Amino acid sequence: MKKLPLASYQNSFGFLNRPWKLLLSRWKKLPLLDRWILGELFSPLVFAIAAFTVVSLSVGVMFDLVRRIVESGLPIFSAVKILGLKLPGFLVISFPMATLMGTLMAYGTLSANSELKALRSVGITTKRIVAPALLLSFFMTAMTFFFNDFIVPNANRNAEVTLQRALGRAISTEKGDDIIYSRFGAISSSNNEDLRKGLAQLFYAREFRRGEMNDVTVLDFSRLGYTQMLTSKKALWNEKEAKWEFLDGQILTRTPNGSSTSAVFDRYLYPLSSAPLRISKLSKDANNMTISEAIEAQKLYAEAGNRKEARRMKVRIQEKFTLPMACLVFGLIGSSLGAKPNSRTSRSQGFGISVVLILMYYVLSFSFSSLGVKGVLMPFVAAWCPVFISLFSGGLLLQQSSR
Repeated sequence: MKKLPLASYQNSFGFLNRPWKLLLSRWKKLPLLDRWILGELFSPLVFAIAAFTVVSLSVGVMFDLVRRIVESGLPIFSAVKILGLKLPGFLVISFPMATLMGTLMAYGTLSANSELKALRSVGITTKRIVAPALLLSFFMTAMTFFFNDFIVPNANRNAEVTLQRALGRAISTEKGDDIIYSRFGAISSSNNEDLRKGLAQLFYAREFRRGEMNDVTVLDFSRLGYTQMLTSKKALWNEKEAKWEFLDGQILTRTPNGSSTSAVFDRYLYPLSSAPLRISKLSKDANNMTISEAIEAQKLYAEAGNRKEARRMKVRIQEKFTLPMACLVFGLIGSSLGAKPNSRTSRSQGFGISVVLILMYYVLSFSFSSLGVKGVLMPFVAAWCPVFISLFSGGLLLQQSSR
């Protein structure tokens, strides 16, 4: 067989080297000062990512998997696969914290070795010194956003499917438990006049499997004074009729004068939108949704008139953007604290300071988030206020370090 020359192989696989060549060329274009400081930041950042990820992964997943291996017979190979699928979710948590610890340790070391003092002696300002840390923080922000929206939701869903399959449980791509949908709308009188707005229908299904709702109960309050309860073993969405098709159930109606009537049916078409079906396919945890899924859920709640849930989803959508911004916040604070003159920060001290600052930031975030969900603050304000407050505080720290 004729051998191809080496140049042919290089031309065939040259496209694999292009991204690295482009990255290397851009790296060489950076000023020497930036390359040097970024090199000093790399080691503590990697250490911090590894430390926070191992701690959070151990507490959040590993102990539970070990218990399932011992008690439920979960195969070790499946446990390792689940651990790998859960890893991106914990990396998203670790990236902001690692940015804080990495910048704090790196600049603290440079300050302790009088290297920052030497830079200041030749006229380089503190703001210029921390610029590489902010550049790295922007990169970590973009990476956190990418992981959180494109990788984590699918990885968490695959981890759940892998776990259920490994334990020998039924797997369905369309499934959900305790499906609840409340529709707020007009309450009409016996003359079909709209009197007021309120809870019109409440839909509940014990589970959703393979396109079917099981053990369904619907409460209808759409007519003033009347309460109608519909129970059914199964319910299907009838696309042709654009109604719900209930099978093998019963209807109980209570009238304004206190009397009640009941009827048993084999098949009954009920006028209600497909929103319960769409809600059942969404993750209950907004953290496991992509931005597009969260927007869809918010629209569903808004269409149903459920303002509280719609407002909660609006806050969660904004938090999809503010979570990555924590990298920039922590990068500014960490570099400003570490660049203070005569700063000496060891790894143990850096870890302790990082934990305290992280706790303060997330307590602030959770507090504002609760105010947003309750409607005290607008969703945008509730989600972004902690970021703006922390950036302002970081700016003050940077100004103090520059003196």
